[in-house]
Amino acid sequence: AAVTQSDSLFKDNPLLLPVNEQKTVYDGFISVQDKDLRIRIILPPDLQLKKAKLHCGWELKHLLRGYEAIVKQRLQQSADLSGFILELKTVLEVGLKSRPECCSIPPPQYYAQIISEMETLGWDKMVHIDMEFQTLKLKAEDSSGRQHMLTVRLKAKHPAEAPECSADLPVPLSVTWTPQSTLEQLYSQFLLVLEYLTEFWDVLDEIDEKTWILEPENPSRSDTMRRIAIGMNPDSSVLHNLRDVLEIEFPSPATHEKSGFSVECGICYSYRLESAIPDQVCNDPRCGQPFHQACLYEWLRALPTCRQSFSVIFGECPYCSKVTPMRRHRYQSFEVVL
Repeated sequence: AAVTQSDSLFKDNPLLLPVNEQKTVYDGFISVQDKDLRIRIILPPDLQLKKAKLHCGWELKHLLRGYEAIVKQRLQQSADLSGFILELKTVLEVGLKSRPECCSIPPPQYYAQIISEMETLGWDKMVHIDMEFQTLKLKAEDSSGRQHMLTVRLKAKHPAEAPECSADLPVPLSVTWTPQSTLEQLYSQFLLVLEYLTEFWDVLDEIDEKTWILEPENPSRSDTMRRIAIGMNPDSSVLHNLRDVLEIEFPSPATHEKSGFSVECGICYSYRLESAIPDQVCNDPRCGQPFHQACLYEWLRALPTCRQSFSVIFGECPYCSKVTPMRRHRYQSFEVVL
């Protein structure tokens, strides 16, 4: 019977062989859907499967993640080793169907490529890398000393496929990637984005430090709003409190004409463009000409000297020729960077 069982095991799994005469240790590979998976099985002297130990290669361990209880149950219930291997293959086939990403394990060249790129970038910038070498977390510091984290999820065909990148930013993180791109170039682009946002974060940090922040309770770098506590006199009107806090006098119908505040767009010469008003102003305080977002965007895009970096477009103001940056967001909405 033992010979029959051994023959059956070898017939179904020709790459899994006993390494001792007692046949208590089997080492080699099991094949599932054209994949050879490394495994080592250690049986007790009485050859009872209930006390067997499995040592899996990293790829097999990755595929069995979440199925450990089922494998243990099959080990307890199977009549012999050949039957257990058959049950194990069934579990692996189910796992491969439910997790198609496991079917595309990168080739050895992939790992050599990642190691080479990290040596160029610098291992000191890495905070974490998973066992599959597919998710990396890189730390970075902006010019004000703030610490940031860039999460990079690499594809199996790296660098032919662009990675997925995410970070705690108030704007979408869009990067330029080609099949020749490297992690070092990706990291450099991230540093440029951090530098672009440095002044914005400086302002928020000052507000966080010198005021009581009511919302959000624990602001993150992606938060763009602050609700702060302002001392108000309950015995005074809202308007009077606003005058005291802002230290300004509000224009009123008695002192100003409304037309003085309805400044037309410097490009289309109208105040309203559908529901939009000219809310974008030239950065040069000596100019200060307002524009509609859409008008300014179309103007900048039409200039021969227009250039674009990520989602920011640079071009000359129609009035004073000062270079004006504009950020492009989703839904064709645009925001001038101040």
